[in-house]
Amino acid sequence: MKRVAAIDIGTNSTRLLVADYSGAGLKRIETGLITTRLGKGMSSGLLLQETMLSTADAVGLFYRKAINLGAESVVAATTSAVRDAANRTEFLELVKKRTGLTVRVLGGEEEAALSYRGVLSGLQVEPDSTVVVDIGGGSTEFIWMHGEQLNLVSVNAGAVRLTDTAADEIVIYNILRPTLEEVKQSAFECLVGVGGTVTTLAAIDQQLAVYDPKRVHGYSLSAASVNRILKMLNSMDMEERRKVPGLRPERADIIVAGANIVKIIMDGLGSEKMLVSECDILDGLALEECC
Repeated sequence: MKRVAAIDIGTNSTRLLVADYSGAGLKRIETGLITTRLGKGMSSGLLLQETMLSTADAVGLFYRKAINLGAESVVAATTSAVRDAANRTEFLELVKKRTGLTVRVLGGEEEAALSYRGVLSGLQVEPDSTVVVDIGGGSTEFIWMHGEQLNLVSVNAGAVRLTDTAADEIVIYNILRPTLEEVKQSAFECLVGVGGTVTTLAAIDQQLAVYDPKRVHGYSLSAASVNRILKMLNSMDMEERRKVPGLRPERADIIVAGANIVKIIMDGLGSEKMLVSECDILDGLALEECC
């Protein structure tokens, strides 16, 4: 048995997983999430000083928590917002100075592969006929098998990025269309979604006043539900959205862009349902650290 911790520094939030690894896989001990919005204003190509500082604080908090819980190793990785930022070195040095952690900057395909590994560790799905989509704050990753080949595609379409640029459905569709056309050429039967947008939609659909990962993981989110939720959210102002059961108030401003991504993916692939996974890139990172 080995206790490991993984920290995911995302575009919208910073997350923690502490887990025990054995031959049977990962057993979750502790999770954490802080909305740090590192990718705020990412259309400028620069990380903001205020968000770099708050994110570094969050990483430090999670690092200390992991050590206090007995983690033998702690791995930290970051994704779209940092890999696209001109001042990413400044952020990486800030985290190193504050915590001693060397943060790994994941390429789009690396991010996709780790998400895929995380999903397969937590859901009983057939890899050969499953498409995984990871909808983040800065990008969306698509992972699927085509014949003997694993395809990994990262698209710069995320809930924070598209909110910042005020992208409408037509713009989002045009960004995603080439990849959707490529995915459609495979004989997939199951569509799995991961990331905060997808889990939030599952929570809203179930009207979860208190988020329950056990009710979200493995939930079947229908295209009809996504359309209904999107219509409801579009009819609300920001204050009304913050009161929607299942929707974290700090996600109220980016949920519409995220839901539009989900809708366009499901429509584009002709999928009536999406299986929701709580296991994601964090699980992939932890598993990679163990074996």
